[in-house]
Amino acid sequence: MIENDDELLNEKSEPKETITRVTGMYKDWFLDYASYVILERAVPAIEDGFKPVQRRIMHSMKDLDDGRYNKVANIVGHTMQYHPHGDASIADAMVQIGQKDLLIDTQGNWGNILTGDSAAASRYIEARLSKFALDVVYNPKITEWQASYDGRRKEPINLPVMFPLLLAQGGEGIAVGLSTKILPHNFIELIDASVKHLQGKRFTIYPDFPTAGIADFSNYNDGMRGGKVRVRAKISQRDKNTLVITELPFGTTTSSLIDSILKANDKGKIKIKKIEDNTAAEVEILIHLPSGLSPDKTIDALYAFTSCESSISPLGCVIEDNKPLFIGVSEMLRRSTDNTVQLLKQELEIKLGEFEEQWHFASLERIFIENRIYRDIEEEETWEGVISAIDKGLQPHITHLKRAVTEDDIVRLTEIRIKRISKFDIDKAQQKIEALEEEIAKVKHHLAHLIEYAIDYFKRLKKDYGEGRERKTEIRTFDDVDATKVVIRNTKLYVNRVEGFIGTSLRRDEYVCDCSDIDDIIVFTKEGKMMVTKVDTKTFVGKDIIHVDVFKKKDKRTIYNMIYRDGKKGPSYIKRFAVTSITRDRDYDLTNGNKGSVCLYFSANPNGEAEVVAINLRQAGSIKKLKWDIDFADILIKGRASKGNLVTKYPVKRVELKEKGVSTLKPRKIWFDDTVQRINVDGRGELIGEFRGEDKLLIINQSGVLKTVTPEVTMHFDDDMIVMEKWRPKKPISAVYYNGERELYYVKRFLVENEGREESFISDHPNSQLEIVSTDWKPVAEVVFAKERGKERKDNLIVNLEEFISIKGITAIGNQLTKEKVNQINLLDPLPYEAPDEVHADDIEVVGEKEVTDKSEGASGEPDIDDEGQTTLF
Repeated sequence: MIENDDELLNEKSEPKETITRVTGMYKDWFLDYASYVILERAVPAIEDGFKPVQRRIMHSMKDLDDGRYNKVANIVGHTMQYHPHGDASIADAMVQIGQKDLLIDTQGNWGNILTGDSAAASRYIEARLSKFALDVVYNPKITEWQASYDGRRKEPINLPVMFPLLLAQGGEGIAVGLSTKILPHNFIELIDASVKHLQGKRFTIYPDFPTAGIADFSNYNDGMRGGKVRVRAKISQRDKNTLVITELPFGTTTSSLIDSILKANDKGKIKIKKIEDNTAAEVEILIHLPSGLSPDKTIDALYAFTSCESSISPLGCVIEDNKPLFIGVSEMLRRSTDNTVQLLKQELEIKLGEFEEQWHFASLERIFIENRIYRDIEEEETWEGVISAIDKGLQPHITHLKRAVTEDDIVRLTEIRIKRISKFDIDKAQQKIEALEEEIAKVKHHLAHLIEYAIDYFKRLKKDYGEGRERKTEIRTFDDVDATKVVIRNTKLYVNRVEGFIGTSLRRDEYVCDCSDIDDIIVFTKEGKMMVTKVDTKTFVGKDIIHVDVFKKKDKRTIYNMIYRDGKKGPSYIKRFAVTSITRDRDYDLTNGNKGSVCLYFSANPNGEAEVVAINLRQAGSIKKLKWDIDFADILIKGRASKGNLVTKYPVKRVELKEKGVSTLKPRKIWFDDTVQRINVDGRGELIGEFRGEDKLLIINQSGVLKTVTPEVTMHFDDDMIVMEKWRPKKPISAVYYNGERELYYVKRFLVENEGREESFISDHPNSQLEIVSTDWKPVAEVVFAKERGKERKDNLIVNLEEFISIKGITAIGNQLTKEKVNQINLLDPLPYEAPDEVHADDIEVVGEKEVTDKSEGASGEPDIDDEGQTTLF
């Protein structure tokens, strides 16, 4: 008994723990349940690619098959004889098989994988086996059977599937303690891979999704654990204010995709005007954008913040010998193909046995009738006597038979009717025996050349069923979308410089810029400290803030110019640096670290600008020169931790901006990576050229449309783009096109007249077509004429386009090329021409936090010293 409150308190604070171990039936039952879920419900078998419910559905459909459609409700009810579960699970599994459009020929509303609409009730829809299923799934002669769950019927242990069905359909399931996710692959590619395996060649297979879309299989890992597949919707630009989605990423529907876009819009990640869903047989989702919004940037934002891009983690798990097995899709295909070879062998051996049995009895029948052995039984009175008489009569004639004559053979001979004996034709009987011998020889040849037979089998499947099953999903390597570059900045950032606070809730303080909730903010203080922190409602970063902005990772072009005093009475230093990588929420000291250091001058320059500043000293002692200028262009760009160059050892009164600077960075080199259809500054793909801030790209499409744009790494390019290069305003464009209205070929040369505007330079007639386009100074074309009946073919015409026509306006029709019928027009190598040079002043190119310069001296004329040394400027 507890006598006081202290004892009661101790009793409550230290409760006694009771552990009860699960043993006996509980332990055994759970293990049995887990095994049942793994083996009988969730994971497909490697032999035929079916889960038990799928196998039972296919077996039931074969039971009911008479060539006509059956109500799905009827098939479901029939399947319940084999499957010990409810009708709903069977109907759902059957709909999933039917939607894959391979094994079941469907009729009625079976749902829509694009919109996510469910199928009609099973009493309203019908199904029958497809021709493909009848061809490759069934053969009762080589099927192993087992008793059904109640012992009343027989069901197949595995169906003799002679095709990599599991990889074609895919499979997904969650069991107890494990799961499986096998992605669907292309029908034709699986057959080609099976043939390559049989030929001893290497092969690679990638998934192909029924929703099409675009996929990056760089990290597929053969479909094993740890792999990843990135899938994207196919988004294109219909006009400057409209995007259209025509293909979906696997695992999404139009409904879920639209919901994710609307949520991203509500959160301010993207900005859209409205969405229209026009999906029917084909996907068409129209996304209307507000005016003034970049379609390219919106496409990337859709990939970054919505279900337009998603990641799938495959996991290859199958059942083999009643145990789960984790293997890759390549090994699945090898095993399936090898299994198909063995099934084909069993099929041939059964056929051979049947043909030999037919040949044996046909030969016996001929001997029995031709030698009138049936007359030997006329006087026999007993059954034994009849058997003995026939056996005795056959003996002289059976030396050429391939096996001994059995009593069953003799019994079959006694069952031949008199009518058949009376109409027996020896020639026809011999022809039948010879035909059987040909079949036997053919089967034996196939068995002797089993691999070649299997290859021909797969090729026949491709020929008979491959039409219309070409790859739907486009394989492409994706560039990672930087979310911070494409997010809509819908929040305002404020700063309290004196108190040292930044945030989105400080509306009474100084406005800095627009930002998003995923941005990082970089802050510099008067003490020479720097910090990068996540944007928030209110964050303390340090008092006396002198600069705050949105931080861009790996930004090599934003250069910070700084002059600081080292300690309370120390010398002053000057430095230039870039900030490309940091640790968030860490204080970085940009000075020499001595107490009392202060920043005397600071500027942030987005394109590496270098200004000129005036240094004003305090009057002290015998200093003669109290004021002079320093040009930041004379200072090397180093790392943020560098000490910098010595400005003066005397006290500085103030630093004044005297002259704004120009960029000291070399032009950026831009490359085009054809694999991902993107431009980049990382050296991937083909070099386009060196670009300054004012330079633009010239883009020409096969449709005869051109435009000049400022190059951005987020840009998207149309599939029909045929020209992309650095635009030179004075360089003419030459084109040969077919004028659909006049039904003749024309040549034109022109300059781009409206910078930044999309323009068509061929006629807008529907039959007009661009033949060739060139941006060479002196292009040459070859015209190949068509041969007219009764006339000799004209010699090819070589045309110097520069001499053929002068430069005219972009809307001009041009000069007629020829009145003759043209077979084709080819662009030849241009004539030599020395293009005028472009002269620019190149000073410094920043590479990471190091520098490349054509200047080797500081402002004093002495060589610059590294971080450990210094050079005096005064």
